[in-house]
Amino acid sequence: MISVNDLKKCFGEAVVLDGISLDIEKGEKVVVIGPSGSGKSTFLRCLNLLEQPTSGVITFEGKDITHAKGKELNAVRMKMGMVFQHFNLFPHLTIRRNITIGPVKHKLMTQAQADKRADELLAMVGLSDKAEAYPSQLSGGQKQRIAIARTLAMNPDVILFDEPTSALDPEMVGEVLELMKRLAEDGMTMIVVTHEMGFAREVASRVIFMADGKIQEQGAPEEIFTSPKNPRLRDFLARVL
Repeated sequence: MISVNDLKKCFGEAVVLDGISLDIEKGEKVVVIGPSGSGKSTFLRCLNLLEQPTSGVITFEGKDITHAKGKELNAVRMKMGMVFQHFNLFPHLTIRRNITIGPVKHKLMTQAQADKRADELLAMVGLSDKAEAYPSQLSGGQKQRIAIARTLAMNPDVILFDEPTSALDPEMVGEVLELMKRLAEDGMTMIVVTHEMGFAREVASRVIFMADGKIQEQGAPEEIFTSPKNPRLRDFLARVL
């Protein structure tokens, strides 16, 4: 579904991504772990071109999207949804409107169809009673579940999660991870940057360890967590587990 070849990203003199190459298959749950500053979030933002790669090639569903602009770029972002660390809900819109504005604006659905879909998604994320509430009336965990529902409303082929629980109080983390586990079980292709090692262990089909802007090691969760080969990975796991 996604093929990345020798991806590099520099900010001035700083090399943040240094030759990332990776293939991601439809239905895979890829979890990216690593220390802060290793390039994990920049990698996600390059995938859907929120950051323009310095060099390299990104292919999505058979198309080179590295230099996509305008309508082509919008089409990529509709198919490659993103859930951010800080929710990014529109504070002046109700929860239902937050969910429906994307599909209606991009003419994927009529308002009536979008409203019906929003009600289905609100039920799925366990927040049917919040349709007419505003973001300021919700907890952090509820806002993040709404952000996931809003992404799902666009019917994406893949969802990128950029540390979706790191801004949450500890007691709210579980409700968001539980929803993400359900999406994984339903077959959604997911690329997740997270510090939640339990989630990586339980849900990932593949774990990627990044450090210094490179993929240092990747493999099945049991390989990564029980017999890591890379010394940086061993050191990282000793600190976080």
